Order: sequence, then C-alpha cells, then structure tokens
Amino acid sequence: MKENKKIVVYVDLDNTITNFKSGVESFPADVQAQFGIDENGKDHSDEIPGLFLKMKEIPGAVDGFHFLAEHFDTYILSTAPWNNPSAWCDKLLWVKLHLGDAVHKRLILSHHKDLLRGDYIIDDNTKNGVSDFQGTHILFGQGEFKDWTAVIDYFKKLL
Repeated sequence: MKENKKIVVYVDLDNTITNFKSGVESFPADVQAQFGIDENGKDHSDEIPGLFLKMKEIPGAVDGFHFLAEHFDTYILSTAPWNNPSAWCDKLLWVKLHLGDAVHKRLILSHHKDLLRGDYIIDDNTKNGVSDFQGTHILFGQGEFKDWTAVIDYFKKLL
C-alpha cells in the first residue's frame, strides 16, 4: 500500500506573514535613524533590538497559515540577522503569540533555505537560498500572488 505523503510548504515570516515596516515604524525616530541607512547605503533597520516582536500581521496571513497547516505539512522558514541576537528569540515569540504555541515547533531559522526539501516555498524575495530552492517558489506580494487570498486560492486547487 502506497503511503500518502503530504505536500511540504515553507512560509517566510518577514514581509510574508509579518509587515517588516510596521515593526520599524513602532520605534521612535531617533532609534530608526540610529539603525537606518549607513554611509555605504546599507540599511541596518533589521538590527533594532526587539524589532521582530513588534511587527504586525499582513492581512490574512495568520488565517492563511492556519489553512495551509490544516491541509499541508507546513513550516515557518525565516532568516534572522546575525547582528541582532534578539531577532532569533523575537521571531519565536511572535510565532507563539500570533500563530499558537504548537506552531513554534515548526519554526526553522536558516540563511540557507535551499538546503531544505519541500514542494513549495512562499517568500517575498529570492535571497538566502530561495532562488535555488528545489520546489516551487510562490513569490508573495506581487503578480499572481499579491496577497494571502490569492495564495490560498492557489493552494485550494491542490486539494
């Protein structure tokens, strides 16, 4: 008898489930300036301590994640900046607070998303190995997948 294997779906956190800009904007202007763009044009806003816990949900993201988790083998796959140690903990706390206590055991933090095996990755960019991911990349926030309604409509067709 052939075993039914669930489709594996990875979902990015920043700018896919959470609104990165909302976290930055929750800090006073002096903090934003301190961690802003440096003289070389590099943005350091992801280094603000406590930033990742303050981000707001992208509309429909929490319900969308729960839909995916109900029907597919679903994980959060995110990257945390090396120069912000609180980010690693803050991402875990955000997931527990907004997605539920059990979901935190499905949180994977990696700078090499291409090393994971799966069928789909929902991510807003191609960095950190997403461009080399062996499954299908759902490019969130643009084109066909502009919002969570479009993403869920796509996955409903797979059921």
